[in-house]
Order: sequence, then C-alpha cells, then structure tokens
Amino acid sequence: QVQLVESGGGLVQAGGSLRLSCTASGRAFSSYTMAWFRQAPGKEREFIAAISWSESNTNYADFLKGRFTVSRDIPKNTVSLQMNNLKPEDTAVYYCAADLSAIRSVFSVRPGLYRYWGQGTQVTVSS
Repeated sequence: QVQLVESGGGLVQAGGSLRLSCTASGRAFSSYTMAWFRQAPGKEREFIAAISWSESNTNYADFLKGRFTVSRDIPKNTVSLQMNNLKPEDTAVYYCAADLSAIRSVFSVRPGLYRYWGQGTQVTVSS
C-alpha cells in the first residue's frame, strides 16, 4: 500500500509564495516518478511538474514560466513544490501523484497514467 500526504496549502496574496510538500510512505520510493497536478473548480486536472526519484530529472508545464520548482528529499521520502509569484489563476486543489519510474517517466503528463494519489491540498490566491 502506498500513501501520499500533501501539506502546505493555504491562502496567499497575489505575488506571494507557498511551498507544498508530499510525504510518501508504504514502500521505498527510489524507483518512483513523483508528480504534481492541480484542479480548479469546473476544470480538468492539469499537470504541473514531475521529478524522478533517483535521478532528479524534472519536467514542468510550459505555462508555469519558471515560477514553480519541484525538488525531492530522499531521506525524508518527501517531494516539494516551491511556488513563487502566485497568481489568482493558480487557485486550485493541488495533488501529489506517483508511479513506478520504469512505467512512468517525468514526461507522463496525463493524470490517468499515475496509480497513486494524495488527498490534495487547497491553494487560494487572492488578488
């Protein structure tokens, strides 16, 4: 059984920053690709970023334009998403996802490709 727990969401003003964390438990994650997605009300879940657990390869959605950074802390089994210069359109529930790197590379951007999901954390950006 794989468990993913997100934390760090909240309310922030436009231009501010937040750091989300996803802690994984249940098995060793040295062979897992970890990804972040988000879903705004009435919209489809969209890809944000992904990182390979063992090699630190990364991939980002083009629309981010360098505002977000994904990183991982292997000893803590944690993946983080640093979000800077937040905009009201970044308001959404943010989800952490995982799957085996042998199956899922950092270029896997469709939500349906990932087997394991966290419960999500709300990020609200006020204007």
